[in-house]
Amino acid sequence: MSHESVWYSRPRTYGKGARECRVCTHKAGLIRKYGLNICRQCFREKSTDIGFTKHRGYESCAMAFYGWPMD
Repeated sequence: MSHESVWYSRPRTYGKGARECRVCTHKAGLIRKYGLNICRQCFREKSTDIGFTKHRGYESCAMAFYGWPMD
């Protein structure tokens, strides 16, 4: 039994080897939340098409709470 016949011989039905990006079939950096299953690079490209918007972080919440002027 040579190395070529053993390599990837077991089925990949669970774990990191079983999951891939639905856009580019990349296996690393997957965003699985909400059932997206998209790698982070494709998510950056397609996020506006999907409907995600970028919000300001903690600073805007603190400014609104304490009444600080928002730029």
